[in-house]
Amino acid sequence: MLRRVGAGRLGGLIALVVLIVIASLLSDRFLTVPNLLNVLRQIAIVGILAMGMTFVILTAGIDLSIGSILGLSVVLYAGLLESWGLPVAITLGMLAGAGAGLVNGIGVAYAGIPAFIMTLGMLSFARGLAFIYTGGTPIPILDETFYNFGNGYFLGIPIPALVLIATLLVSAFVLGMTPFGRSVYGIGSNEEAARMSGVPVRLYKTVVYVISGGLAALAGVVYSSQLGIGTPIAGQGYELDAIAAVVVGGTSLFGGKGSVWGTFIGTLIIGVLANTLNLNGVDPFVQQLVKGALIVVAVFGMSRANRT
Repeated sequence: MLRRVGAGRLGGLIALVVLIVIASLLSDRFLTVPNLLNVLRQIAIVGILAMGMTFVILTAGIDLSIGSILGLSVVLYAGLLESWGLPVAITLGMLAGAGAGLVNGIGVAYAGIPAFIMTLGMLSFARGLAFIYTGGTPIPILDETFYNFGNGYFLGIPIPALVLIATLLVSAFVLGMTPFGRSVYGIGSNEEAARMSGVPVRLYKTVVYVISGGLAALAGVVYSSQLGIGTPIAGQGYELDAIAAVVVGGTSLFGGKGSVWGTFIGTLIIGVLANTLNLNGVDPFVQQLVKGALIVVAVFGMSRANRT
């Protein structure tokens, strides 16, 4: 299994290098420091979401609700900041995201509801809560300290990029160095065998959805601080971008194979591709077409690799 994970990551890394070379040839602005920092800032939200999605997909699950959970957390941050202050607002928003993930996990692991159906329901439920909370009206964010999460720099690096890197390192440690992480791979490879080996399968499957929901709320911190407003439509479609990053990074949709390092590379590939297309004035609708083609090619390559 480790050999396949490494091979998938190496293939993604080669694809990223080739893409960077092509991008630098197409535009002399690509390799400038401001543009590269901009790419890191732009991929942060999807990258954080994709880290949580990786945990879920490694167990052969799926989480379609993370975009809506992000949106719910965004309006909570905006609504609670002025009256309760920054620490309380962030804490309650993060708890709401993790709580939504907990509901997903219980539904999937204990009630036996298919992950697609359970998280699709949460997608609508969380989005509905966001609209009810705001009355459909965006809430302005006036706390200037909060803006630093999405727009500030530390040692010359955008803070959103540092949040993404920290999330990557913690996720990589959990998946690669802890019994829980090894069990996540085992559940995705063969759930029944993992259960017979003494792994608390239902508990661990619940935990991965809590992680996914919590990271969606963390991405919501970056999103709302960048936008400066809490809107109930925040995060629409982001779940698809996160899934795309995971798949392009080589994680199998059938579970048991992949890594957050591969997901990070997949996020970079999508980010660099989007940036290159923007620099060269490609129509946004064409960009969606290219992204869709990239996902199909990645899944095709993965299926071919699984047959060998």
